[in-house]
Amino acid sequence: MTAASLPTHRDEAWRYSDIDAVAAAWPLPAPESIMVPAGGELRRAIVQDEGAIRQIELTLGKGAVAKLHVLNIGGAYGRIELNVTLHEGADFALGAAQIGGGEQVLEIITTVTHAEPGATSRQRVRSVLGGTATGTYLGKVAVARGAQQTDSEQDVKAMLLDRSATANAKPELEIFADDVKCAHGCAIGELDAEALFYLQSRGMPPAEAKKILLQAFVAGVFDGAEDEARLQELALAKLGELV
Repeated sequence: MTAASLPTHRDEAWRYSDIDAVAAAWPLPAPESIMVPAGGELRRAIVQDEGAIRQIELTLGKGAVAKLHVLNIGGAYGRIELNVTLHEGADFALGAAQIGGGEQVLEIITTVTHAEPGATSRQRVRSVLGGTATGTYLGKVAVARGAQQTDSEQDVKAMLLDRSATANAKPELEIFADDVKCAHGCAIGELDAEALFYLQSRGMPPAEAKKILLQAFVAGVFDGAEDEARLQELALAKLGELV
């Protein structure tokens, strides 16, 4: 891409982005390209903790398996973009969390294309946002014509610690086959006041009570990760900064 093609807020995939930060990093380097061969397996943990724009193109061959775990927490602007193509019988799983405070802008953008029959994809994304931070998840699942027996699910939830924080979520389906199972769910809310009261009534300080509830909210996305303990530790440290 060239400098002339710098995105604007009119571009759907960049609607909520910090365009000034994008402009400072433009032009972006070529996306990282990963190919998992037929029958192969990939497990990878991705941590964005400095402020960066990362683009990854992932292709899964016939019967291949890929499990990605993403933690997006650092910098004034951090964006992780995944473009995934699934061939026959491939299986893709994404567990992701983004945790931001202050004026941070954090984004996870995914496009998962079921190009051939019998592939499965699961995406589980959690966001925790405080201050005036903005967290965005845009996730498109595209099922090609002829990609029958596709099985896809998107599970997206966000927790706002302050009314000034913003969560944007847009799970999207584009289906050109008729024998498919595709579902998506999205919820944005606040910490459960009754659960907080219960923990505090047992003598737990308010900040610690919030931290425990938030840890429970985020923790499941890292189950089975390549570096699960490290991801949990980094996420917990970031949550501690917010409460």
